[in-house]
Amino acid sequence: MAYAVIFTSKRTDQDASGYARASDNMMALAKKQPGFIRVESARNPEGDGITVSYWESLEAIKLWRENAKHQAVQRKGKDLWYSEYKVKICKIEREYSF
Repeated sequence: MAYAVIFTSKRTDQDASGYARASDNMMALAKKQPGFIRVESARNPEGDGITVSYWESLEAIKLWRENAKHQAVQRKGKDLWYSEYKVKICKIEREYSF
């Protein structure tokens, strides 16, 4: 069983270089977290983005949310990089592909 954290956001025009660096750092940090499976991300030219991270358990998601470095970047995101965002946590019932 796995879980997905769906993070949708609308970017501001603030500090694009700092955002890219922080995003790369958070991706690298998440990959080291216990229970991390993978991440997928996309953003359109208008600044709308979606990142889906996959985790083995709700406890792994909770530990990631509580990670001090992650929390610091979250605060900066609220203050500087995002005009809005939403987070959804979903249980993956089934997965298949072609």
